[in-house]
Amino acid sequence: MKEKITRSSGNVFTDLGFPPEEAAILAMRADLMAQLRLAVEKRSWTQVEAAKVLGISQSRVSDLMRGKWDKFSLDMLVTLATRAGLHCELKLAA
Repeated sequence: MKEKITRSSGNVFTDLGFPPEEAAILAMRADLMAQLRLAVEKRSWTQVEAAKVLGISQSRVSDLMRGKWDKFSLDMLVTLATRAGLHCELKLAA
């Protein structure tokens, strides 16, 4: 049996069938979560230390580190990224 390879659109959520507007938000959330996880790891913060800096509970940091994207809104992720010292910027492309 020959495998069929489909070229990605560049957004995995679009490829999975989400409507374009929802796929855009999901992609932004996924990217912010990944950047936040990297920031926590790079700084070698424990979950307790990260919770203090981010102003959330340790259990919420655990959710973040485990990639539980459904538990974080885009607004909350922007807030957390800013508290972590990251600069968030929205860029539009045609």
